[in-house]
Amino acid sequence: MNEDNAEQGVIRLLRAAAHGVGPGGRLPSVRAIMQELRVSPVTVQHAMRRLETEGVIEVRASKGAFAGRKRAEPEAPDLEWQAVALGAKPPGEESLRDLMAMPSPEMVPLSGGYLDPELQPVAALGAALGRASRRPEAWARGPVEGREELRAWFARQAGGAFRAADMVVCPGGQAALSTAFRALAAPGDAVLVEAPTYLGAIATARSSGLQVVAVPADSDGVRPDLLDAAFTRTGAKVFYCQPLYANPHGAVLSRERRPEVLSVLAKHGAFVIEDDFARDMVIDGTPPPPLAAEDVHGHVIYLRSLTKCAAPGLRVAAIGARGAAGARLRSARVLDDFFVAGPLQLAALELLSSPAWQRHLRALRPALKARRDALLTALATELPQLRPVTVPSGGMQAWVRLPDGLDDLALTSAAAAHGVVVSAGRPWYATDPPAAHLRLTFAGAPPEVLIDGVHRLAGAAAALGLPSA
Repeated sequence: MNEDNAEQGVIRLLRAAAHGVGPGGRLPSVRAIMQELRVSPVTVQHAMRRLETEGVIEVRASKGAFAGRKRAEPEAPDLEWQAVALGAKPPGEESLRDLMAMPSPEMVPLSGGYLDPELQPVAALGAALGRASRRPEAWARGPVEGREELRAWFARQAGGAFRAADMVVCPGGQAALSTAFRALAAPGDAVLVEAPTYLGAIATARSSGLQVVAVPADSDGVRPDLLDAAFTRTGAKVFYCQPLYANPHGAVLSRERRPEVLSVLAKHGAFVIEDDFARDMVIDGTPPPPLAAEDVHGHVIYLRSLTKCAAPGLRVAAIGARGAAGARLRSARVLDDFFVAGPLQLAALELLSSPAWQRHLRALRPALKARRDALLTALATELPQLRPVTVPSGGMQAWVRLPDGLDDLALTSAAAAHGVVVSAGRPWYATDPPAAHLRLTFAGAPPEVLIDGVHRLAGAAAALGLPSA
């Protein structure tokens, strides 16, 4: 059953249930629907949102779903013609949608890409936005490239490799990444990525018509010898990489490999998109400078976002390049959305220049450490068979190897039935994965919730036949 048919099945079930119990009556829980129809929690939540918009049901936080006041119609309109008109879905759409789905209140989130609300500088952001909104220039037309002071801040983050004029402000890292792929490659071209890598990069590259080619990475980052071979075989001119706390596997590109990677780029006349998304999420030690800081001849395209280290609603990022590549990036941004909203840019500047920002970063490090340690300790206690590939020294996730014979997709579904959301490892590979993994996020919930989530995950693994600890 495809995703659209599965969602229609949930809608039919809920309409019938609402019709039967009458206004205000309790409807089946997410878990009950999942078990009856064998669908994912994301599918159930999408169906519930559609019916809630129509007024057929009401979803009450921490209480469940109830029949709404509007009379439930047992039959839905026939929209099947749209599948024919639209054709095939863009590749990677389902995985990215699942990753971004909001978990229901009854689920424990061990997946996701943003900080726990308790760790976000919400008060400082609110104050910054309030000050910014009162400035008349916030509502005026701004430069297409973004406000110069903000571009200068992002340029400094690249280790002195760029000037403000080299940077362009974007509405989040995903938008910046989409711009980079379109500006630097043409449909049909090959683009190289680490294996595994951020699934949003894979989906964005494929939706841009690019052929995604995986290059294996290990605990020291991408392997330069295989990167060289991939450039030679494919003729690619772009490599997407996260040298610091890579998502999902957490590796840091080693000191020895950094010059080797730059040498490979120079040899092939190619670019690397350095996604420096996690620089402010340090847990252990001191992170190395950006790869861009060591780049002399303009091979590094530098991408930096505030969203991950601050809050999901702060959709402010920047991407920078020198020479003709920079000019192409700036031109491509004009086609997308002219410029990022002035109040948001000024709010970012207000936040970055306030003492609250440094206080936030100082508090973030021990908080992430406590959450990482809680997750790994719980895994060692309840699921020692699930081995972290490495102890992450920063970022927000752990990459966990599953025992041979335990399927990641099956465990993800079983986990959802046990009330915990995890991310299967398979979508994070652009090719067939060498082994089964899970990506477990530790930054999105407090320690006690993470411990409960691992306990639920252990129950799901036991249901699939994995012996308990």
